[in-house]
Amino acid sequence: MSQDSAVRDDSRSLRAGLTWATTLGLAAAAWAVTLQQMNGMDMGVGTQLGSFGSFIALWVPMMAAMMLPGAAPAVLRRAHADGSVGAVLPFLGSYLAIWAVVGIAVFALYQPHGTWVAGALVIAAGIYELTPLKQSCRQRCRDSIRSGFGFGLYCVGSSIGLMLMLVALGVMSVTWMALIGTLIVAQKLLPPRAAVDVPLSLAIVGLGILILVAPSSIPGLTPAM
Repeated sequence: MSQDSAVRDDSRSLRAGLTWATTLGLAAAAWAVTLQQMNGMDMGVGTQLGSFGSFIALWVPMMAAMMLPGAAPAVLRRAHADGSVGAVLPFLGSYLAIWAVVGIAVFALYQPHGTWVAGALVIAAGIYELTPLKQSCRQRCRDSIRSGFGFGLYCVGSSIGLMLMLVALGVMSVTWMALIGTLIVAQKLLPPRAAVDVPLSLAIVGLGILILVAPSSIPGLTPAM
């Protein structure tokens, strides 16, 4: 190996290390902020969002915590394509801006609701998991996207069903946030497999049906009286 090749390899490795450290470091910081701010806010289906300012200030760290770990490979591809770690923060910023817009929509549409609404939304989320739109967006979300905005749009299309579950079950629930965030990361990192995706979709639909027929069996779904 020539000296120039070794230098390029070292530069590439350093760039990869810095990119991973930046992305995962921001995700860890976002988890810390989210856990602190969400303490005591979870009221299941009866959760109140508060003022717009307080909600969006919490929503953006929530999205960073849930989405950035799965976005790390795409961020790395972007850094390699640009040849600079300096591309990382603008890419992440524009990616999170898309999720901030989703947060604005959530705030505008959300109302505390009952278990029937929660169950219906969870069933809809499970069905969405098997739609062509979901599958197309999931594949695009895994592809190399040069724009953080474009990457964000496809990832919203891929993850919106699972995010609908979070809103339905407890938008301020750390437990649901962690579980759904894990599913989102797994779907970003792993290729689609019918043997996994179909049972997952059926399980989500089954959860929705369980909420409809026996809501008390789901811990934390309704506030304690």
